[in-house]
Amino acid sequence: MLMCLTESVRSYYNLVIKKAGQFLSDLQVNLLRFALALRSYSPAVHASQQIASDEPPPEACPAFVSIHGQHGCSTKDIKKLVKAAAGRPKPYLYKNDHTYPGVVKTDVPVVILYAEIGTKKFASFHKVLSEKAEEGKLIYVLRHFVAPRNMLLSGYGVELAIKSTEYKAVDDTKVKGQLAVNAEDDDNDEVQGFFFGTLKKVHPELQEQLVELRKHLLESTNDMAPLKVWEMQDLSFQAAARIISVPKFDALKLMRDLSQNFPSKASLFFQHLSETIGAHPGDGELFINGLHIDLDIHNPFSILDILRGEARVLEGLHNLGIKGEYQSKMLRLPVNAVDDNYALDIRHPAIMWINDIENDSTYLGWPAGLQDLLRATFPGVIRQIRRNFFNLVLFLDPLQEESVELVKLAELFYKHKIPLRIGFVFVVNTKDDIDGFSDAGVGFYRLLNYIADEYDLSQALVTMLYSKVHVGETLSVDTLTDYLKRKFPKANAERILGVESEYDDKRMDGALFYKKSGLGALPLALFNGVPLSPDEMDPDELETIILQRIMDTTTTLQRAVFMGQLTEGSDVVDYLMEQANVVPRMNPLILSTDRKFLDFTATPGDRYTTMFSFLDIRDKTAVMAKRMKYFTNTGADGMSTVTMWIVGDVEKVSGRKLLLNALKHMKASHGVRVGVIDNPSGKPSTDNTVLYRAIWAAFLTQKNKAAADFVQKLLKEEKSQLLQQGTKMKDLLMQVSGMDVDAFEKKFNTMEVDFIRSQQLFCRDVLKLNPGQRAVICNGRILGPFEEEEEFTVEDFHLLEKITLSSSAEKVKAKVKQMGMKANASDLVMKVDALLTAAPKGEVRRDVHFIKDSHSVLHLSPRENEVLYDVVAIVDPLTREAQKMSALLIVLSQVVNMRLQVFMNCRAKLSEMPLKSFYRFVLESDVTFLANDTVSSGPVARFMELPESPLLTLNMFTPESWMVQAVRSPHDLDNIHLQEVSGVVTAEYELEHLLLEGHCFDLSTGQPPRGLQFTLGMSRDPLMYDTIVMANLGYFQLKASPGAWILRLRKGRSEDIYQILTHDGTDSPADDGDVIVVLNSFHSKIIKVRVQKKAEKINEDLLSETSESKGIWDSIARCAKDDGEKKKEDVLNIFSVASGHLYERFLRIMMLSVLRHTKTPIKFWFLKNYLSPSFKETISHMAESYGFQYELVHYKWPRWLHQQTEKQRIIWGYKILFLDVLFPLAVDKIIFVDADQRVRVSYGSVSVLVIVRADLKELRDLDLEGAPYGYTPFCDSRKEMEGYRFWKTGYWASHLGHRKYHISALYVVDLKKFRKIAAGDRLRGQYQALSQDPNSLSNLDQDLPNNMIHQVAIKSLPQEWLWCETWCDDASKTVAKTIDLCNNPKTKEPKLTAAARIVPEWVKYDNEIKQLLRQVQAQRDTATQKQTPSPSQHKKG
Repeated sequence: MLMCLTESVRSYYNLVIKKAGQFLSDLQVNLLRFALALRSYSPAVHASQQIASDEPPPEACPAFVSIHGQHGCSTKDIKKLVKAAAGRPKPYLYKNDHTYPGVVKTDVPVVILYAEIGTKKFASFHKVLSEKAEEGKLIYVLRHFVAPRNMLLSGYGVELAIKSTEYKAVDDTKVKGQLAVNAEDDDNDEVQGFFFGTLKKVHPELQEQLVELRKHLLESTNDMAPLKVWEMQDLSFQAAARIISVPKFDALKLMRDLSQNFPSKASLFFQHLSETIGAHPGDGELFINGLHIDLDIHNPFSILDILRGEARVLEGLHNLGIKGEYQSKMLRLPVNAVDDNYALDIRHPAIMWINDIENDSTYLGWPAGLQDLLRATFPGVIRQIRRNFFNLVLFLDPLQEESVELVKLAELFYKHKIPLRIGFVFVVNTKDDIDGFSDAGVGFYRLLNYIADEYDLSQALVTMLYSKVHVGETLSVDTLTDYLKRKFPKANAERILGVESEYDDKRMDGALFYKKSGLGALPLALFNGVPLSPDEMDPDELETIILQRIMDTTTTLQRAVFMGQLTEGSDVVDYLMEQANVVPRMNPLILSTDRKFLDFTATPGDRYTTMFSFLDIRDKTAVMAKRMKYFTNTGADGMSTVTMWIVGDVEKVSGRKLLLNALKHMKASHGVRVGVIDNPSGKPSTDNTVLYRAIWAAFLTQKNKAAADFVQKLLKEEKSQLLQQGTKMKDLLMQVSGMDVDAFEKKFNTMEVDFIRSQQLFCRDVLKLNPGQRAVICNGRILGPFEEEEEFTVEDFHLLEKITLSSSAEKVKAKVKQMGMKANASDLVMKVDALLTAAPKGEVRRDVHFIKDSHSVLHLSPRENEVLYDVVAIVDPLTREAQKMSALLIVLSQVVNMRLQVFMNCRAKLSEMPLKSFYRFVLESDVTFLANDTVSSGPVARFMELPESPLLTLNMFTPESWMVQAVRSPHDLDNIHLQEVSGVVTAEYELEHLLLEGHCFDLSTGQPPRGLQFTLGMSRDPLMYDTIVMANLGYFQLKASPGAWILRLRKGRSEDIYQILTHDGTDSPADDGDVIVVLNSFHSKIIKVRVQKKAEKINEDLLSETSESKGIWDSIARCAKDDGEKKKEDVLNIFSVASGHLYERFLRIMMLSVLRHTKTPIKFWFLKNYLSPSFKETISHMAESYGFQYELVHYKWPRWLHQQTEKQRIIWGYKILFLDVLFPLAVDKIIFVDADQRVRVSYGSVSVLVIVRADLKELRDLDLEGAPYGYTPFCDSRKEMEGYRFWKTGYWASHLGHRKYHISALYVVDLKKFRKIAAGDRLRGQYQALSQDPNSLSNLDQDLPNNMIHQVAIKSLPQEWLWCETWCDDASKTVAKTIDLCNNPKTKEPKLTAAARIVPEWVKYDNEIKQLLRQVQAQRDTATQKQTPSPSQHKKG
């Protein structure tokens, strides 16, 4: 599909959608439109670009092939490069690579095409490569190669929160160069019910008047009159009443308008409602088809995935005729997840139990009551109760050397009175005339029986024959005869061990039970029926594993007793063996968790056999299901719950045996039907399909019982041999009563073999079987192909039926019966069961019902006869949830057909404004185009009709994996005051990075390797990003762009001591040394990495500083020297955070004051997350002008750490919570200086400048006396503020004791010590505990270290390091080394006024920086004028 240059983008898009419609249903096309509108595939395309850049691409090549590392720009190059490829290593292929579906071979070259689909270059390459791939000459992989373009994204929220103006913190510097608004865009929005875009088109002559009216309406809404408390009480109910009362189709839009613009709408409410609803008023919940969608976790990208996942099941049910209420009932059926913990029924006579806890005299002293299970004991103590709660069965071959240790272990359990019932199944030779003197296994069994009969079985094992056999040896006949002579000198050895032994009873039972059980290789152990894995059978480990199983099972049994499922009268073993996971036989093929299913959801209509080969897989399956004939053994209701298709070649013995076993099972089991599919070994002909045609003729002409009896006779070996010897079919017919012989003969003799060809095609194309191979399909689940010698017995069919019924078939049948569908009911059960069981198992679907109440539930009906989603929203219209949910529901209603119920879950008696922000959720249901058929620049968040009086701050709510930054805005986005702005406030944000998160653990200890460093890069640039592992959950995070990345341990100490062993969630094999991670979607990517110390470094400590084991710090210093063995530069590291133009202004002045008084080279570290675009643009000029270094650090608040919602508190959190991971390990010490700090000269008593003493190097070099950080305590000298010193009373007074409360405006951190004692991990742990209470940590950055003062010591800095007018007297100002502009709770003086008054040099610094910024702006203006205008490009948003 080539894109013509003259085509418009819109028509090309429509063509793509039309083409997609040939392969996708209408619903899937709508979901595709939504995915394209979300740009959800953009990261995958971008990832291909990054992978291409690592090749790297040849110059001036719009498309190229990469063949084992060699590149070609033309189709002519392919032949030559493929020829020479064999000698070079194959390229790495990623999971999501697009591989052309040609002939699959592994020994051919791999050709990767980098091209843009739709271009001529792609078409020419594709033609050549696809032909060669179909011939099996190469593997053809396509990766997108598109010129990178920035685009506006959607799927995020934007909030304008109303700020408190208690302390005026707004910059008074005027912003120049306002950006004009596009009037046309704004006209498209509604203002108080008027659509001005439409009005201007209808009345072009009234343009000016309409502009004036619009302006008037906007200004009239700008008033935000405060409400009285009594007016607020019922606001939530009043909002709900308005939403319910409007026409249904406008209700969601009204809810969106009220919730997203609430502060300016609050005064418009006038109704009163006095009903109360629900247990938790105010909660917001969303359910799609009963699946709970937590909007704090889910974003539009994950919701799109849920919609897609649901679409397959919904469309399937719809196609099968299940609609309306039955659809939701079927969806909510509890389909049992596949259990990988099956148990074998141990109630079998072949097991020799050596003890019985309930009846043996040994245990008589133990209590027998089940309630004793609930008795409290010390942890790890095994309760001794006279019940068979724990049963161990050992399957042993006495001759195996492993048996010796296992029997001795069992004896150990018995002797120590562990409450474990122990049984043995001895698998010995089953020949009849075997001599115990020649076969030690048989001799052992007979001797065991003799001792058991003459004495008792436990005695037989305790005085065990094995006592003379040492570990590593095997049992011999000599050992047995010696034992017999020694222990029982009078016994007749021949009578016990010989061929005519009297003690040979049940010898074969053990071997028979073992064979029928389907268990694996000996020796084996079952704990309460559950087989232990071969790894767990190691005798050294087995004791621990059994004791652990006892502890684990105790918990399960306690729950059963507590819930009343296990009562005093219950037989405990019967209870254990009646659980859903207990099966009569173990067959890995049936019990496997990896299951494949047929898709029965197509509706093929009447397709002819000649057309069969052209049908796709779904249609072939549907035709096969439609034509299938069955042997039935229906239940009383005439329905079959389990449908089995037997696939094989009935001309072969194995095929006949499989079908015969299925029919035997069917006869013994009601509700089962059996169909047969022929898979002949050769090309079907009348000669090699005699039996199958006979079966088919019987289906078509005979009654069910007669047909089944006839086929069973036909399949017996002697009958098939008679046929081969020339016996006529007619002679066999006469032997079956009730047969219509004439009808059969007529059909049999005239039957063609065409339908068998179509069955062979079905086996080849759908079941992927070779000719003659066998398989069983049970309710759509495919088991096979079977190996040539593999048997599928009657017991296997019984097991298969049990598993199928317990999964969901029984429940599906019950629902189908409720529907009252008589015709094809068994077919429907089969098809629905296959559909539901094949669907991925997620969380449990909830059935959300409301009492019929027109006052509180909004119902929106779906379109008839379409696939529908059942959506339930529970929401208070005046909550943050409603702001997001209302917009999401509007878009969902445009994407899918949904039955929507919205329950208004209102809160009563509100005492404050429920919403203090304006909100927009940026989301579109389809790609939008402009009038000229080009793609619109994309969705934006537009706020109209905002009041001008409040002070607003802009917050972004993006998906968890996004790291976004403001990149363009002249305005102070932290302090937006519309009264002072002329024109429009615009802001542009950019998605800079996607987040890669992970958890890392040391396999040896199970603990996180604290301080371990990872790097992320590409093969050509291995170190692009790095990070440090936290002790909290072993968490680490790395930022990257979409692409394929290699994660490694950082060179130096991390790599010296540790090695990566395994990893999950990555894109390379789990045990591969190179950890490859592909970021190709907007979803969060979380990986798990397990590391281990190298053998020779087992005693080394990563953070150790001892002389024997030089620490990580020296390793880093060593790495730094490698560049040129330069002496480590003495740099003063200063960290600060700021948000908003005023604090950035303070930040620059703080920096200037530091530079004026510090001689040491300085490096500033700033938290990038909240810096304005203007600061980031100018900081490089300031660095150049004043000669300092700087670095912007960025860290995403981890999702597992309690989130703060207020921007100020988030910034406080960053000041203290991530100090150990924000900075490279090479940074030893860091000084934090608040943005409103001034470092200044000290004055003498006569106010004459004496000497500069406030060099921050002095603070860095201060001895912290073992503490990880040093803070200055609050001053006590200003006596009039005594009433405001909160730390002198209440909690803080008792908590601190004799210690002081410290201020967080200035502190120094010894990062070496901080990391070594895991201070960061301790602080985060305490924060997590305290922050759940909204009333704790009111000054987060300050309260937390003071609260932790007993666990993480604080060095109190000398008082002169921080002077603050609020708390310190004027006299102490003369020796102050830094001055802090603290907020004054008494005067609440604005910061700017206070700064100019308290710090005389403040104005001088301020003017100096303003002058620098004016010069920078002038240079920029000059450069802009010189440049010729270039076409504008869309930027990411």
